[in-house]
Amino acid sequence: MRMPISRRNILGSGIAGAAASILPTTIAAQTRSANMLAPRPPMGWNSWNSFATTITEAEARETAAIMREKLLPFGYDIFTVDIQWYEPEASSYTYNADPTPAMDGYGRLIPAPNRFPSSRDGKGFTALAADVHAMGMKFGIHLMRGIPRLAVKRNLPVLGTSYRAADIADTNSVCGWNPDMYGVDMRKPGAQAYYDSVFKLYASWGVDFVKMDDMSRPYDAHAPEIEGAHKAIVSTGRPMMLSLSPGETPVIRGDHVRQFAQMWRISDDFWDDWGALDAQFTRLENWNMWRRPGAWPDADMLPLGRLALGKRDTKFTPDEQTTLMTLWSIARSPLVMGGDLRHLDAKTLALLTNREVLAVNQASTDNRPHIVEDGVRIWSARPEGSQDRYLALFNPTDQPREVGLPLRDLGLSGSVQMRDLWSGQSLGRVTGKVARTIPRHGAGLYRLQA
Repeated sequence: MRMPISRRNILGSGIAGAAASILPTTIAAQTRSANMLAPRPPMGWNSWNSFATTITEAEARETAAIMREKLLPFGYDIFTVDIQWYEPEASSYTYNADPTPAMDGYGRLIPAPNRFPSSRDGKGFTALAADVHAMGMKFGIHLMRGIPRLAVKRNLPVLGTSYRAADIADTNSVCGWNPDMYGVDMRKPGAQAYYDSVFKLYASWGVDFVKMDDMSRPYDAHAPEIEGAHKAIVSTGRPMMLSLSPGETPVIRGDHVRQFAQMWRISDDFWDDWGALDAQFTRLENWNMWRRPGAWPDADMLPLGRLALGKRDTKFTPDEQTTLMTLWSIARSPLVMGGDLRHLDAKTLALLTNREVLAVNQASTDNRPHIVEDGVRIWSARPEGSQDRYLALFNPTDQPREVGLPLRDLGLSGSVQMRDLWSGQSLGRVTGKVARTIPRHGAGLYRLQA
């Protein structure tokens, strides 16, 4: 059994010379606080981009072992089984029109035993979660909003109450793309008790993270269930992170969502398409003011490496992959790898595990966009506990171009020492303005030291 790995040690150990950074006492205290879930952007792996609805226990265990070996040493510590782990016949990125999900007698989804053999006899994910914990990682699952339609059809009882599924279901509230569930009408007696029973069961399995889907749109219609899920998690006494999906979560509801979730999607499912990546710049800019420790706007998973049930590799070019990791890092989006770790190549691994880049994501503050010129994107931030600056230069255009910013716009004067975080090389001293030629769809990430 491996001892859990501290992200503080991870970040500090790999950053040398001018890039060295130690988290301040206040941030470390937040990390230790039982009241603070996700003091830094969550990092991990999720099965959706590579396995769709189909992951099995054997595949999960194989992947978790690779994650422990390859990614956990760099801070990726949340292992998540995505949608339809309860569906015995799940087979692709599409959904069965009339599913028969695995449930217990109270309408609570349980793992399909043909796919997760250790779940038989009511054990749920207990064994798998325990083994993931023994690897030093956290265990996450996906959950659709609401109550299974099959539970309503059978009118199963709500645990601990005199109410039944039909009493609490809102049969007019359905997901537009998934046929599994009806919404729960939180005005009805027994509604909160149902969510309480669901999360109590998952807490008993050892679940640490729940990605809850069909929540963020339409936001106001689903807000009572967002609050109900949060309340249910609190009632378990187990520190489970809540991630809301999909987007686009409305920015005007930023104050509400960050009260009830640790992360929330800012877009629909993000895949390896340049147009989708280009659109995330504006979304992350719009969400910048709402980010805080414990509450993270989520630009979605990293579709890198082998994807789509093994049918293809990412369509992002190497420069676009650098842009993706640079943007997610400087804007402090959660970092959740989506590619198939069984086919993890050296270049993708290097992209995911650059300690100096990860430190920008995990240990920076005052992150902000600079709106200076059409056709370029620029962000800056401060390393925790330092007067240095991080600077990210992006070129979303179709031709190489110079991208730069006067030092005065960063509150700096005179000359600064410049370090390229992707290459780890010193670029010497710069006076007056920082400017670099950036390839099409590319990015640079730098540390500036007075």
